[in-house]
Amino acid sequence: MPPERSIDLDLKVIESELKGKTLLVYWHLLSSPSAPISVRGLQRSLNFSSPSVVLYHLDKLHDLGLVQKDALGQYCLTEKVKVGLLRFFVRLGRFLLPRYLFYAVFFTTMLILYIGIYPQTGSIHNIIAIIFGGAATFVLWYETIRIWLQKPF
Repeated sequence: MPPERSIDLDLKVIESELKGKTLLVYWHLLSSPSAPISVRGLQRSLNFSSPSVVLYHLDKLHDLGLVQKDALGQYCLTEKVKVGLLRFFVRLGRFLLPRYLFYAVFFTTMLILYIGIYPQTGSIHNIIAIIFGGAATFVLWYETIRIWLQKPF
């Protein structure tokens, strides 16, 4: 049981530290996990004021065990964690997408197919199916957009 407690404590520490510009730097590294990047490269990509600001946040991520510095002074991602806002995103190739997006697309497709394939007779069954399908579609798209707007940049 103590190892699980240690992992939980580590995730809580990571979640408390992974905010603001530190989250922005981590998000950028998540977007290109296989390519190491230099401090100046990150500064240019993220439009930070100076390399020392980037270095501060990279050192913070290094202390958390999330990035590693190679012999050339470049940083690469070593650990992917799902804490805070990151829990609501899924990696699809190079992109980080809200996980509700897949449900929203699925329910929207099912609603469109239902309306297009089945005859709409105006019966109570048709009306209820459209109301439930429309409500689910609306809620899922709302949540997808809300989470997308919360991403670091």
